[in-house]
Amino acid sequence: MTGIRLYMFQCGSLKCKLHNIKMNQGLNEPYEIPVPWFFIQHPKGNIVIDGGNAVECVGDPYSYWGSITDVYYPVMTEEQGCVNELARLGIDPSSVSYVLFSHLHLDHTGAAGRFAEALHIVQRAEYEYAFTPDWFAAAGYIRKDFDRPGIRWHFLDGTATDNYDLFGDGTVKMIFTPGHAPGHQSFLINLPKSGSILLTVDASYTLDHWAEKALPGSLTSTVDTVRSVRKLHQVARQTGAMIVTGHDPDAWPKFKRAPESYD
Repeated sequence: MTGIRLYMFQCGSLKCKLHNIKMNQGLNEPYEIPVPWFFIQHPKGNIVIDGGNAVECVGDPYSYWGSITDVYYPVMTEEQGCVNELARLGIDPSSVSYVLFSHLHLDHTGAAGRFAEALHIVQRAEYEYAFTPDWFAAAGYIRKDFDRPGIRWHFLDGTATDNYDLFGDGTVKMIFTPGHAPGHQSFLINLPKSGSILLTVDASYTLDHWAEKALPGSLTSTVDTVRSVRKLHQVARQTGAMIVTGHDPDAWPKFKRAPESYD
């Protein structure tokens, strides 16, 4: 592999109910959502974004996740763990220089502590909240995912570091989008040939949420959630970016998936 490329992976799925994803819709209607994560090849250092579910979910997810498994049940194989997926592409874990987190919910922390040489970048507000979440959000944070010894952390500070440019070349920018979680961030990826790709992650679960037809089933601030989507709309207008929402089972299959890539 050469040059700058974006690879999209799926770490299995989560079985849940429609109202868990689209607030007040389809109460108790079964719904299954993809769990995406991303890998970026860059000459200045390879990047993993989130990494999906922790591989420890395989086999007995209840013993690892606890009661949240009754709401979001992970369906994945050991091969779908982020380290194993990269190995299938011939990528050495030591080549990963950065792990970027949209937030620290349980389906986004699969890469935490898996890449010993990598700098782990997260919003400070998210890191702090993950250790002391409010009661209604606590089950979504699995402390043993991110509270591992030896992780090298680097913290961003909300609006003060908004649009943080990882390499200073415009390739990877982090956009502060709180609401779903207090320290959520989305990612604007600018590629030489494919152009701009906006990874909303959980700032916008689905295209219904993007189109302001639904709120996410899980959030910490309704006002911040709505305003973050509006903010991302402005980014999309400015850049003409392709929109990749966080967990849309209808939209996700339309994108190229690894080993195919965007370049």
